[in-house]
Amino acid sequence: MTRFRSWRARLALSLGLVVINLVGTVLVYCLLAFAVPLPQLADDDRVRLLNLIGAAIVVTVAVGVGVWHLNAVLTPLVHWVRRGAPHDDPGRLVVLRAPAIVARRQGATWLCAALLFGALNAPENLRLGAYIALTVALVGWSTTAFSYLAAERALRSFAQRALEGDAPMPNRRTVVGRELLTWWLSTGIVLLGLVLVGIFTLTGSEATITGLAVTMVVLSGIGLSVGVLATYLAAKASADPLRGLRRAVAEIERGNYEVAVPIYDATEIGHLQAGFNKMAAGLRERERIRELFGRHVGTDVARQALADDVTLGGEAREVTVLFVDIIGSTTIAEEREPEQVVALLNQFFAVVVEVVDAHGGWINKFAGDAALAIWGAPAEVPDRATLALRAARVMGERLRAEVPELRAGIGVSTGRAVAGNIGADQRSEYTVIGDPVNEAARLTDLAKQVPAAVLVRADLLAAADPVESVNWKELDPIQVRGRQALTPVATPLDVS
Repeated sequence: MTRFRSWRARLALSLGLVVINLVGTVLVYCLLAFAVPLPQLADDDRVRLLNLIGAAIVVTVAVGVGVWHLNAVLTPLVHWVRRGAPHDDPGRLVVLRAPAIVARRQGATWLCAALLFGALNAPENLRLGAYIALTVALVGWSTTAFSYLAAERALRSFAQRALEGDAPMPNRRTVVGRELLTWWLSTGIVLLGLVLVGIFTLTGSEATITGLAVTMVVLSGIGLSVGVLATYLAAKASADPLRGLRRAVAEIERGNYEVAVPIYDATEIGHLQAGFNKMAAGLRERERIRELFGRHVGTDVARQALADDVTLGGEAREVTVLFVDIIGSTTIAEEREPEQVVALLNQFFAVVVEVVDAHGGWINKFAGDAALAIWGAPAEVPDRATLALRAARVMGERLRAEVPELRAGIGVSTGRAVAGNIGADQRSEYTVIGDPVNEAARLTDLAKQVPAAVLVRADLLAAADPVESVNWKELDPIQVRGRQALTPVATPLDVS
C-alpha cells in the first residue's frame, strides 16, 4: 500500500469520526430539547447554560483526544504495512482489530460524557441527571456503532494488506454480528428509547400527551433516518466483496484463470474471498497441467484422459500414420556444438508440429531425430487420407525451404492398428501399434532415396480427394523390408 493511500485512509477516517461525533452531539441536543420529557426546573436557563458550556468543553476535548488516539492507533498500522511484515506477524491481528479498537475508544469517550453530564445535572434534579445520562449513553452507543462501520470501511486497504495471500485469521467479526449491529442502530435504539420514555412516564414524569406525541415522532424520525443509513452501510460492507466475487466468477467463466479478488473482509465473506482465490489458483494449476499434458500427448488424447479414467488397454482402429526421420543425424551431431544441434532440431520439429496440427493430426511421439504423427486415433478424423497426404507433401516442401541444413525422409501408411494406453498403472503412454506404423517407418528409410524424400502407400491416393491426388505420381512397387509382397508407393510430383 502506497504512502498516499495510507494517508488518505487516515484522513478520511479522522474526518469521518469528527463528523459522526458532531452529528451525535447535535442529536443529543435535539433529543433533550424536543423529545425527552425533562422535568421543569425553577432555574432552567442557568442549567441550560451550564450544560452548553460543559458540552463545548467535552466536545473540544473529545475531538482532540479522539484525533490523537486515532493517530496512535493508525501509526503502527502504517508502519506494519510499509515494512512488509510477514503475515504471521502479531501486528497483523492488530490491523484486523483496528475498527474494534477505534469503536471501543469512542464508546469509552461517550460513556465518560454520559457519566459527566449525569453527575453535572443530578444535584439540580436527580431525574434530570438520569434522563440526560441515558440520552447521552444511547446516542453514544449509536455513534460508536457508526464509528465502527466507518472505520471498517476506511481501513479496508489496511485489512487487504493484512489478509492478502492467506485465509483470514479467526476473530469475533462475523456477518451476523454486523447485521445485529445494524438492527440495533436501525430499530433497537429507537425501541429502547421508547421503552425508557414509557418507564419515565409511568414513574411520575410530568409528561403531557402532546409531549409524548412529539417524543414518539422525533424518535421514530431518528430511527427511520438512522436506520436507512445504517442498513446502507452494512449492506455495502457485504455487497462490495460479493460484487467483486461475482465479477471474478464471470472472468473464470470466460476462461480467465489469472483473476484474483482482494481479501479485505475479516468476516465469513473474507473466508469466501480467500477460498475463491485458492480455487482460482487450483484452476490455473489444472489448466497449466492440461496444457502441458496436451503438448506431450496431443489435445485429443488429453481431452479424453481428462474426461475419463486412464486405463490400460486399447482398441483396433483404422489409422493413417506419418513417420519423419532426419537423414544423417549422427554426422550432424558430430560436426556441430550441442547447442546448435538442439536449436536445429527444435526448428525442424517446429515445422513438423505446425504442419501436422494444421492438417488435423497429432504428434504421438518424438524419438530422438524422428517423429510419429497419427490421424484417426483416439478420435476419428474425416478424410484422413487427404489430410495425411497433404501434410506429407507440405511438410517436405517446408522442410526443404525452411530447414535446408537438415534432410529428412517422410513415409505415410494406412491400415488397421491397435491404439490405447500401453505401460503400467504407475506410468503409461497412449500410442499406436501395428502394421501401418511399421510400414511407415520402412517407407521413411526408402524415401531417402527419392528426390522428394517422401514416399506414401499408393492405396491412399484412391481414398483421398482428387484435388490432392493429382499432386502425386505412382512409382513402381518396391520391396519393403520384412515383407514378401511388393508395396505400391507414390511420391509428390515436380520435385527436383
